[in-house]
Amino acid sequence: MKVEVIIEKDKTGYYVAEVPALPGCLSQGKTMAEAQKNICEAIEGWLEVMAEKAEQSILRRAKKHFLRR
Repeated sequence: MKVEVIIEKDKTGYYVAEVPALPGCLSQGKTMAEAQKNICEAIEGWLEVMAEKAEQSILRRAKKHFLRR
């Protein structure tokens, strides 16, 4: 999976990384390399959380559907 990552240097000298396609997926680092490593970890975490939320949503809907019968 490829996603666009935007990395900019802020006023304090830190590199701030953002993934526009994944709302709230942000990270930073003291160096460009650190910011790249950190945003990769943030992407993995974001995807794991969203997968868990989707699974929970599916389970809730299934329970409602089957309990109504």
